[in-house]
Amino acid sequence: MKMKFIKYSSFCVAALLLSSGCTKNFEDINTNPASYNQANFNPNYILTNAQLGYTGSSDFAYDTWRANLIYASTMMQGFSSVMGYWAGDKYALNPDYTAAYWMNDNGAVGAYPEQVKFVVDLVQSTAGKPQYNNIHQVGRIMKALIMERITDLYGDVPYFDAGMGYYNGNFTPKYDAQSLIYADMLKEVEEAVAALNVDGGDKITGDAIYNGDINKWKRFGNTLILRMAMRLVKVDENLAKSYVQKVVDKTMLNNLDNAFLKGDVAGARTTQNRNSQILLGDGGPESYYVKWSDTFINKLKASSDPRLSKVAVTQIYLSEGDKNQNSSYKTDPSAQKGMPNGKDLSGIAGRDIRQDASFTDFADYSSPNPAMIKRDGNTFILTYAESELLLAEAAQRWGIGGTASEHYNKGVKAAMTFLTQYDASIAISEATADAYLASNPYVAANGLEQINTQYWIHTNTMLDFYESWSNWRRSGFPVLTPVVHPTGVTSGAIPRRFPYPAYEETTNAANYRAASAAVPGGDKLTGKVWWDK
Repeated sequence: MKMKFIKYSSFCVAALLLSSGCTKNFEDINTNPASYNQANFNPNYILTNAQLGYTGSSDFAYDTWRANLIYASTMMQGFSSVMGYWAGDKYALNPDYTAAYWMNDNGAVGAYPEQVKFVVDLVQSTAGKPQYNNIHQVGRIMKALIMERITDLYGDVPYFDAGMGYYNGNFTPKYDAQSLIYADMLKEVEEAVAALNVDGGDKITGDAIYNGDINKWKRFGNTLILRMAMRLVKVDENLAKSYVQKVVDKTMLNNLDNAFLKGDVAGARTTQNRNSQILLGDGGPESYYVKWSDTFINKLKASSDPRLSKVAVTQIYLSEGDKNQNSSYKTDPSAQKGMPNGKDLSGIAGRDIRQDASFTDFADYSSPNPAMIKRDGNTFILTYAESELLLAEAAQRWGIGGTASEHYNKGVKAAMTFLTQYDASIAISEATADAYLASNPYVAANGLEQINTQYWIHTNTMLDFYESWSNWRRSGFPVLTPVVHPTGVTSGAIPRRFPYPAYEETTNAANYRAASAAVPGGDKLTGKVWWDK
């Protein structure tokens, strides 16, 4: 849904008024009918804010830059970078960057203040109010979506009491076990989907994703249940299977159900697409030094994947100092070349990219197609292709919900044809996708690897490297060769989670220490979340 800046702005400002007003001058606000409070405030404003926050911080894409791109994209060998501060490429630890998704050290930006705060306010302020039933249920679904990513990145995290300080006076929430978080998220989304009123009830006007389409929200919720359930296949297979069975034939129907939020140029960095701000080089030389990884490009080349000529270009940025795009960039598949991970600009043999056998010039390495990183472009949240590939795995594992090959074919086709939702210039036809599948058929003996490799390719092209990392940790596919670099702190192992923010030791000491001590493998990059077996 296209949202004009003025609409984003009014929603954000009004939501901020509510969030600050709830804790300041409490008595005056609750006796002054002209003041915003939960009795007279339209909760649609808060929904928009939570949705925008989920696509990345309004503070110069703070969490997107550090967590999604610097860390997740390079650890998953979707992107590669030789810049020293891109710590994820070398498995180095920058505690400020790994804490960025949680919150920065002054508590102003990050998922807890910019997402959890708003979505909890939304859910709490609409609870028990029939006139707000639909937005309340969407709020419950959004809360699970938001919390799923947080717990996937860190493990045990504040969940039940998160964002509840105003409501229960608890400003030092405990870290809840991930097993309990997942059980509650599944329950919450199942109940919310069932309670959504398609035929009546409140019209959701603050929905920047589906424009209040309740049928789409029901399918979104069921697809989210599918994704959350499949996360648990190695730790609670019975629970995973039971929830998958509940949503068979109720998930997304096609790419028209894809959930995405469209950026808005008019709002500058507050509303522009978060990935675009970084990859276009607004904050540094990322436009010149961030490339598709050779692992990713070579995987596409190996099967003559038609996505190669759509998502990758060379000769687009011709020098580090010039951020103007060369209009004669090359999309020819034969011209595409990924950049190896784990390289730098140190001048040291074996480490410096300029001494690598692949190096000719930085402009010769493949960059993301500019159609994918437009300032008003879409940030993809959850897609039909993900749904079908997960259903393919469920069918392969348990023989439920149809055949694995059928879902696999639908998933791969959707993962190719969805590219038109970035821009028509990179569209892939259904006929082209069918030809690819005919040449690269599903083979049950290698089914789990095929499915999850395609999932990795798709989430990389969604630029949702958070999900690439989570599904890789869950499935083990594709098989990635770790990099070795002297700045790495993992002994050559690909990181498995983000450590807890160090500032939690001073702001929530007892709960932080208990959670930190309980992390399997230790509270570090090589520790593991509960479902990562």
